[in-house]
Amino acid sequence: MSEEREDIAATVRPTEPQRRYLERGLFEPGGKLPLFDRDGREVAPRTIQACVAHGWAAPWFNNPVKPDWLVCRLTPKGYAVLGRAPPDTVAPPGGATHRRTGKHREN
Repeated sequence: MSEEREDIAATVRPTEPQRRYLERGLFEPGGKLPLFDRDGREVAPRTIQACVAHGWAAPWFNNPVKPDWLVCRLTPKGYAVLGRAPPDTVAPPGGATHRRTGKHREN
């Protein structure tokens, strides 16, 4: 990425819908982002895709029930754009990560 593009990317801020979506990950284990808003409506795919494109969210795992739904988590850039520090570790689905070693262990 060119230096100019990096400067532009550093100044981009999420829209209000993107911010609401990202903020929900602050209160979920591993920074998991929701599929539905607080009113029970599906989060707009364009909101999710824009957050992924900006590097604020990353696909986390495939949803076997609805493979077309994109299950994401906050990235370090996502925490930063919200003014927060990322947690020490992010446990993958179905397992836990040991805090000191960072190694994955199954539950």
